[in-house]
Amino acid sequence: MAKFFDSIRKSGLRRGPRRLIAGIGGGLAEKLGINVWVARLLILVSFLLPVLGIGAYLVVWILTPWQDGRIPLERMFGGRRDLRR
Repeated sequence: MAKFFDSIRKSGLRRGPRRLIAGIGGGLAEKLGINVWVARLLILVSFLLPVLGIGAYLVVWILTPWQDGRIPLERMFGGRRDLRR
């Protein structure tokens, strides 16, 4: 499992520093180089697809690392808590 979580960290996607709720829109905007409000609007539009939009958002929410590299799902499984090496 550690390799899986390390590969997520290496993707470069992080929760954005300009968080409104969970930081997914901010992280997506930073990664794609678009305005944060455009990313948030795209996320809201994706919610029109009830299962796919909301389901995908929840999956991204538990897999997207915080700015310090901690991943919520990894912590739920009792994974690394301190990423400083």
